[in-house]
Formats: sequence, C-alpha cells, structure tokens
Amino acid sequence: MNSSQMAILALVLLALGLLTFAGLVLHRHLQRAATTKVLHRALGENAHPIDALPDELAFLRTGQWSVRWLESRLGQALVADEDRRLIQQCGFSPARAQLVFLVARLALALALPITIQVLWGDTPNGLLWSAAGFAVGFMLPKWLLKRRAGQQCERVAHELPLFVDMLGLLQSVGLSLDQSLQVIASDFQHVMPVIGSEVAAGNRQYSQGRTREQAYQRLARLHDNQHLMDFIALVNQVDKHGGAIQEPIRQFSERLRVHRKAEMKSRIGKITVKMTVVMVTTLLPALVIVTAGPGFIAIIRSVGSMTGS
Repeated sequence: MNSSQMAILALVLLALGLLTFAGLVLHRHLQRAATTKVLHRALGENAHPIDALPDELAFLRTGQWSVRWLESRLGQALVADEDRRLIQQCGFSPARAQLVFLVARLALALALPITIQVLWGDTPNGLLWSAAGFAVGFMLPKWLLKRRAGQQCERVAHELPLFVDMLGLLQSVGLSLDQSLQVIASDFQHVMPVIGSEVAAGNRQYSQGRTREQAYQRLARLHDNQHLMDFIALVNQVDKHGGAIQEPIRQFSERLRVHRKAEMKSRIGKITVKMTVVMVTTLLPALVIVTAGPGFIAIIRSVGSMTGS
C-alpha cells in the first residue's frame, strides 16, 4: 500500500469518525427528548391535545440541538468567535448559519483532499497537494464570509448618509424618534437594506422591553463603522437626557458630508498616482516613438549611406 492509498484510507476513516460522532450526538438528543416527554407525562404537565405533542425530532426543526452543540467546547473550537462575528456581519441567522458554515467547512476539508488523491494520487507530491487541499477547503468558507462581510460594511458606509438625512427629515416633519425609526424600518428598507434590517431588529428588541442603548448596540458595534457608532451614541444620549434632536442630526450630517468630501479627495489623489504609473508605462514609449522616431530614422539612414559609400 503506497502513501496515496494510505492518505485516502485515513480521510475515509476520518469521515466515518465524524459521521459516528454526529450519530452519537443525535442519539443523545433523542434520549433527552424522550426523557423530557416521559417526565412531562409523569408530572401531569402535558395537558395539550395529541396533535400538539412534541415528537422526538422536534428539536431538529427548531434548531435547539445545533445551538446547544455549537455552544460546547468542540463547537466553539470549530466555529471561533471571529467566524461568528463574520456570520452576524453578513446578516445570516446565527444558529443555522453557524451549522451550515461548520458542515461546509468539514465537507470541503474532506472532499478536496479525496478528489486530489483520486485524480493525482500517483504523483510524487500527491500528499503535499492533498494537505494543501485540506487547508484550502477548511479556510474557503471563512474567506467567502470575509468577502461578504466586507461588502456589507461598504454598504453600511454608503447607506449611512441617507439614513442620517432621512431620520432628520422625518424629525423635521413632526414625527417622534420611535415613529421615525419605525418608518425607516418599514418603508425604506428596500433603499437601505443593511441598516434598515438592523434598525428593524433594534425596534423589535426595544418594543420587547430593552432600553434603546441595548436594542441598537448590535447596529453600533457590528459593522466597525466609527461614524455609525457615534451617531447611535448621539441618538441614545438625546433619548436618555431629552431635548430636540433635529439640530444634532443636522450638525452630524454636515460633519459626515465634510468627511465624505475629504475621503473622495483622498481617493482622487490615490487614483492620480496610479494613473501616473499607467501613463509612464504606456504613453511614454509611444511619446518617445512619435517625437524621437524621425530623428532616429534619419540617423540610421545617414549611417547606412556612409557605410554603403
């Protein structure tokens, strides 16, 4: 048995081990669900009709088993805090997205090395390519999450001026702060998809009894935008201490507009430097040919006539 066959056998055994572990976790949760059902019957707490009785697989539909498993030590090791933050930044459902992320990571980490071994198992560097495939398959879901999270942060930066101006406009027509946030979440979510969805989530938490600071803490800290954090802090301070919010919003909008102008000037300066490099590498040779070409041709002709004579 050569090294490639041993590597394939090891990967297959690893896959079987993971499937066995998943089966044990499922069996444990089935036993827990059955025990809970028996206790409810013994204590007389199961007074619901027969159609409403939870079956043994109800926890699979609700996703509670995945939440409990992901909170374990092994789950936290495979799905780190950085991965969970990226999932939240992408706007996915935390528990289900973490489970999908974990399954995709394990599947790619096993599928790519097996595919490489099947296709190029006889090559001398087959084991090395398989190790590279395992690393790429394990990190590929995280790279995709980072790319989408970066796009979400850019969308937040583009949507923030509109959000500030819209909130100031709604305040100027006589709506309260709660009414303005409700209108933004319900009527302008298609214009501001990222901030609108986060505002809607904050509104739900605020209506459930949380303070405004706790409700909008996710919006302030999730997307790593300092201007958004400052604006949410401003709204929380005005709501806490009272007073008119129209003038602070107008001043903040002006400050944000000045910052965007400075950012655009900085981008234009960087583009100018890049264009200089492009012009030197592309236009300068053509310019030399156009301007100095006739002189070089004349020199070549004169030298040729002198050698010919």
